Amino acid sequence: MFKTNTYFDDKVMSMAYENEEGKATVGLMAPGEYTFGTTSVEYMTVISGEMQVQLPGTTEWKTYKAYETFVVEANTSFNVKMTSETAYKCVYK
Repeated sequence: MFKTNTYFDDKVMSMAYENEEGKATVGLMAPGEYTFGTTSVEYMTVISGEMQVQLPGTTEWKTYKAYETFVVEANTSFNVKMTSETAYKCVYK
């Protein structure tokens, strides 16, 4: 069944599920800046809004908009920041 997760004083919320794609979450992030760690490869797709992302090993920020996907390698961390509420989907491989 579904599992609900909350992070950063309830500013990030997600629901975990599993289907033919594998393990995944869908969620919302409030405006702010957050750092996430990974344990597997993550395919993150912005559903609504806009997400600025700083991937591991880089100093630059790249903006991802609705329907755009970025990949984060396993066992790393990455930074994100939003200026408005943003929805996302994350598939774990």
